[in-house]
Amino acid sequence: MKVNGKELAVEIAGEGPAVLFVHGLGGTSNFYQVQADALVGSHTVIRVDSAGAGRSELADGITIESHADDLAGVLDQAGVASAHVVGHSMGTLVVRAFAAKYPEKVSSLTLLGAVREPAEAGRQAQRDRAAVLREKGTAAVAPGVVANAVSETTRTEKPEVAAFVRELVMRQDPEGYARNCEALAAATDPGPVDPALPLLLITGDDDKVGPPEATRELADAHGSATVEILPGVGHWTALEAAGPVTDHLRKFL
Repeated sequence: MKVNGKELAVEIAGEGPAVLFVHGLGGTSNFYQVQADALVGSHTVIRVDSAGAGRSELADGITIESHADDLAGVLDQAGVASAHVVGHSMGTLVVRAFAAKYPEKVSSLTLLGAVREPAEAGRQAQRDRAAVLREKGTAAVAPGVVANAVSETTRTEKPEVAAFVRELVMRQDPEGYARNCEALAAATDPGPVDPALPLLLITGDDDKVGPPEATRELADAHGSATVEILPGVGHWTALEAAGPVTDHLRKFL
């Protein structure tokens, strides 16, 4: 799909109320395969590979805000007025920005492993990662992503999930991944979620990237969010806890 002058890989399947899935840094739309399969019988499921990620082409000027604008373009081209929007990791910043700028297009918001605006050390870490990606490629960063963002429980009991996370990272275009790292490094807080917007927050109790404290802060600011903290789960929420995440999402929707 051609959106805002760039070619994005978009998958649309099913009929019914629309659900728009937005992956995080290092991910692709396949991050949500289990949830998409569960919802496609009752919903229009829309999955996007963000600019520079997965099967979408490389683009200039990638930012959190440009990703949000791309989501608006996807829905417009799909003829969808409003969708339930699900975001993961960096994608939680994207969908919060999307909801703030295009509130009429968002029916509800689900945040998996919600992350904060990076502190300066985090910004520098993302800039450093971008430099490594350009010099050495994805093989140089994949082991660290698995070690730091997948819980020890998952790595021990579900090694296939850790292997899939590694594959997602390894298959990224290094330059696209680097530009998305820089987009995260430049990210600012999109502000609190509108209290009138239904909000579901799910994270793992072993999530070191989007820690439970960040989720609780968003919930407190919202006032009536549904919060689920999953035991033994790290940052790759929809993969590490595919069944529970799907159940919570279906109940919420």
